Amino acid sequence: MNGPGDYTARKAFFDRVLTVYGRKPVLEALLDPALTLHALHIADSNRDGGVMAEILRAAQRRGVEPRYHGRAELARISRNGRQDQGVAADILCPAFQRLEDYLEKLPAPPQRLLALDGITNPQNLGMIIRSAAAGQIDGIVLAKRGNAALGPLVIKASAGTVYRAPLLACAELPAALRACKTAGISVCSLRADASESLFSHRPGGHCVYVLGNETEGVSAATDALADVALGIPMRNGVESLNVAVTASLIAFSGYLDK
Repeated sequence: MNGPGDYTARKAFFDRVLTVYGRKPVLEALLDPALTLHALHIADSNRDGGVMAEILRAAQRRGVEPRYHGRAELARISRNGRQDQGVAADILCPAFQRLEDYLEKLPAPPQRLLALDGITNPQNLGMIIRSAAAGQIDGIVLAKRGNAALGPLVIKASAGTVYRAPLLACAELPAALRACKTAGISVCSLRADASESLFSHRPGGHCVYVLGNETEGVSAATDALADVALGIPMRNGVESLNVAVTASLIAFSGYLDK
């Protein structure tokens, strides 16, 4: 029987695994030498021609042995039987971890985190991840509840950066923000009616910036946990920006502190 240490190590490993489904996304992952594939899953009802033949050739070149499953079992693995096209791949994403593990070993330099509160549009989520990974963001707090799933549309919009992004997984955001506050991280809520500018605010230590839903903004439960509300100055009667654009401004405003 495996001991508790084996279980902990195994769980930590799978916290860093992202299951990708669909023939084109899986083929693109197989063709990317920078990605580490843990497993390739194929429904045994698939025909071997077309893109599936390309997938099998790419897997053979990489030394990945396909695992064949019944259609129902493959759907359980992909968690999207309607769109998985009979194929899925488990990809190791080294920068993924659970938020609670990150907070236990919170780095000493002031951390800049981005928390997502109800980002339901996959394209927006992908673009946010891309900007955060490129800019001055040390971790993206992504709750399973309320946000779009990390599916093919998110991966495409992120231009593949989702595999390298520092995603910090949690169940739901209010509890995650309370844990952040307990760890000494201040919470900044982005709001259109805020009087203080994002560009003038200088956090004194660790900080998490909260981005809200595309239509309704930051939820009341989340906003109640904020230590400060920040806004983006705008001209010419413009009331708001796309949430992905706002994420870019947050990510690169970190250079103002350098």
